[in-house]
Amino acid sequence: MNRLGKKGDETLIEMALSADDDTAVLTKFTPSQSEGEDCNGPLSETVSSAGSEVPSSSEGLNSTETTLLIPEHQVIDKRHQSKDSIFFRDGVRRIDFVLSYVDDLNKEWEKKLERRKEFESNLQKAGLELETEDKKESEDGKIYFVKIHAPWEVLITYAEVLNIKVPIKENDIPSTVENPLDCMLAPLRLPESVMHPEPDYFTAPFSKDKQELYLINDENTFFSPSMRNRIVNYILTRCPYGTEEGKKKFGIKRLLNNGTYSAAYPLHDCQYWKKANDPNCDNERYTLYMEWARFLRFYKEQPLDLIRKYYGEKIGIYFAWLGFYTEMLFLAAVVGLICFLYGLFTMDDSMSSKEICDPAIGGEIIMCPLCDRECEYWRLNTTCQSSEYSHLFDNVATLFFAIFMGIWVTLFLEFWKRRQARLKYEWDLVDFEEEQQQLQLRPEYEAKCTQKRRNPVTQEMEPYLPVTSQAVRFCISGATVLFWVSLIIASMIAVIVYRLAVYAAFASLMENTQSLEPISGLLTPQLATSVTASCLNFVIIMILNFFYERIAIWITDMEIPRTHMEYENRLTMKMFLFQFVNYYSSCFYVAFFKGKFVGYPGAYTYMFNRWRNEECDPAGCLIELTTQLTIVMAGKQIWGNIQEAIVPWICNWWGRRKARNNPENLYSRWEQDHDLQTFGALGLFYEYLEMVIQFGFITLFVASFPLAPLLALMNNILEIRVDSWKLTTQFRRPVAAKAHSIGVWQEILNGMAILSVVTNAFIVAFTSDMIPRLVYYYAYSESEDSPMSGYINNSLSVFLISDFVDRNRPKGNPEGLVICRYRDYRYPPDHEKKYLHTMQFWHILAAKLAFIIIMEHVVFIVKFFVAWMIPDVPADVKAKIKREKYLTQKILHEYELEKLKERLCQGDKRATEKEFIATEGRMELSRAM
Repeated sequence: MNRLGKKGDETLIEMALSADDDTAVLTKFTPSQSEGEDCNGPLSETVSSAGSEVPSSSEGLNSTETTLLIPEHQVIDKRHQSKDSIFFRDGVRRIDFVLSYVDDLNKEWEKKLERRKEFESNLQKAGLELETEDKKESEDGKIYFVKIHAPWEVLITYAEVLNIKVPIKENDIPSTVENPLDCMLAPLRLPESVMHPEPDYFTAPFSKDKQELYLINDENTFFSPSMRNRIVNYILTRCPYGTEEGKKKFGIKRLLNNGTYSAAYPLHDCQYWKKANDPNCDNERYTLYMEWARFLRFYKEQPLDLIRKYYGEKIGIYFAWLGFYTEMLFLAAVVGLICFLYGLFTMDDSMSSKEICDPAIGGEIIMCPLCDRECEYWRLNTTCQSSEYSHLFDNVATLFFAIFMGIWVTLFLEFWKRRQARLKYEWDLVDFEEEQQQLQLRPEYEAKCTQKRRNPVTQEMEPYLPVTSQAVRFCISGATVLFWVSLIIASMIAVIVYRLAVYAAFASLMENTQSLEPISGLLTPQLATSVTASCLNFVIIMILNFFYERIAIWITDMEIPRTHMEYENRLTMKMFLFQFVNYYSSCFYVAFFKGKFVGYPGAYTYMFNRWRNEECDPAGCLIELTTQLTIVMAGKQIWGNIQEAIVPWICNWWGRRKARNNPENLYSRWEQDHDLQTFGALGLFYEYLEMVIQFGFITLFVASFPLAPLLALMNNILEIRVDSWKLTTQFRRPVAAKAHSIGVWQEILNGMAILSVVTNAFIVAFTSDMIPRLVYYYAYSESEDSPMSGYINNSLSVFLISDFVDRNRPKGNPEGLVICRYRDYRYPPDHEKKYLHTMQFWHILAAKLAFIIIMEHVVFIVKFFVAWMIPDVPADVKAKIKREKYLTQKILHEYELEKLKERLCQGDKRATEKEFIATEGRMELSRAM
């Protein structure tokens, strides 16, 4: 189904013909002359198409022995041309693509000139029409612009080759029953003309022999601008430009890499802040900016159909996924906020906090020093405020929210599959397979692979990389990735050493500085160390991330992936693995390692036999995990938005600072777009990566911070508008591309969803104090009236100060203390099992392991049951797909039958009665099916 009217769905196919197929479909057209061509000079040549062949996937467009030179540059008065013009000088032919280059007089100048002549000549032979703007007419007087137009003959030829779907009949399937809540959601809706810019149509693959079947009202608008630029880009990526070193060279990407051209891009249809003066301009960019890209429209739905029409399905599916993810976050944010408010309102009811803050209990408990030699004994009630705040996140709601998020993740992924299936139907992607552009050989692969072998499918010779070379490259790549992952772990260990080294300094500073006494209850040495270490860790993360992005691209290029799909998948896995370790390693340390291997006074464990391992706060490590998660997550989101919005704006402002002083009619549409930033092939890759890393924060560690989904929701509301704003205003228009899903990211999200159940179960069991409290409540409580009274005293063991070894014995003991307490379950010094773990320790450990097993199994059972209950494709979409296929086949068969009748009436001997009967029989069979 096609909701965009004149724009259809297309599936690229392999452009290799069998040896006995002599049909020419790719090159050498005879374009029709336009009215404005007489005054502008000849823009194309007529070349015979006899004997031309279709290139295979490993070749570009066939060149010929005839060399056609580019027409001489012609100077025109740009004051008579609107700066918003997206047409040739004749005002009729649309500019579908623009190439730019600088005529630099260096040692390769002649070689680049020859490449351009050959390339542009072959573009003309392929049927494209060119018009060149002399550098004297450019704003800086240095840049040539080559404007490209695809005439009707080229468009319909490639529409058939690429199997493009086009409208054949307006959709007569009744729309879905209206939602009774639509009136309540009216403030969130956009105008119908924006949401659905074109009627809905049944579509069928285009065929030049059946042009009268399609709804061709106007040849100039039948193919949308995004479809036109995609067809031109398809030609550009395959057009040859000569032979170098005995190898045939082709493709605009190589010419951009070697500096022959400086840029290649399609044009935006107008300026984003005002409509174009040309009545033939659709002004879709202006509509997108006004209705979508402004932050004040943050509460409005996204015009997905218009996004898809203007930018293509690949970008459209990203914004559809991001919008759906944000909608689902609303539910998680509300539940998380309720859990947080529960902790806030029950803060005063926490028996643990009351006992810690009670001068008669916490004030009388003397704790052992938290560092060797320099630290002093301290009273438990000095951590009163931090223990109260830890209750915000460490309460019974934590368990509920961890289970809820495990189910929420499943609902999100399953409902996204349904949403994706609906989009596939609405955007004519039901029969879509991976685009040929993704599956064809990469030019870099062909350039670097000198050996060739016969393809068993096409029976053509194609380059290949020997297994030995692949093995060596994979080993180097794997070693490089392993080195950088090791570097991350080393940096994390350095941060841990920083924690251990500065803790004593913070403890001494806070004890001896009178000015810090008012905040000493809130800003404990543990918290001060955690905050500064988290900030330091975030800076290290950003630095490593900056360098690794470039290393990942370099080692992926070194592997020489065969296809574009292989390249993207390999780069995705490398980047995600690195980012996963880079962003989450510190959170894993705090959640699962900090305070777990401390030892006990007199027998502490040390890192590298020098730094004593960290202890958790008496109220637990969960508050520190919350601090770490908040700083890294919030810092990444803030920094990401700065990079995405402010940096491109500054670059564009700097590039256009001179042009602003020129009259508007001297700054043409192609020059304006040339000065914008480039939305590269990996543009969406980084957007997905950013969101998937955020998804990990709100799922893997959400049990420690119920407000994480709320932070993610607020960020994503901003993210949608920032991404739309920069795409609409700061970047050149990307080449339209097809995609029917979010690709490999779907599998990564599924993996993280499963891992999140495990991590949250471990966080509740080992990082929070919930299980020890429950064990005490049911097995060790001594008061029926107040079961949790005495818990703090029960959770602290006794140590005889005289048992300190010289290495960690405090320098002073002014109060003459005999014993001190520490957080653990060990026998007292007067017991026969002195300082060994008590039976309660083993009971708690068994309860923790049992809880993990039970929680994981319960959540996984619910997850799989929910996934089984929710079908991937909605029932109404299945019915619509079947209905559309039936009606489309019926229309095509009726058309063929009518054509056959005409041939019979005209006395065509080839139209036999048997053929007529067979056609009718096929229609009946189609109806029956």
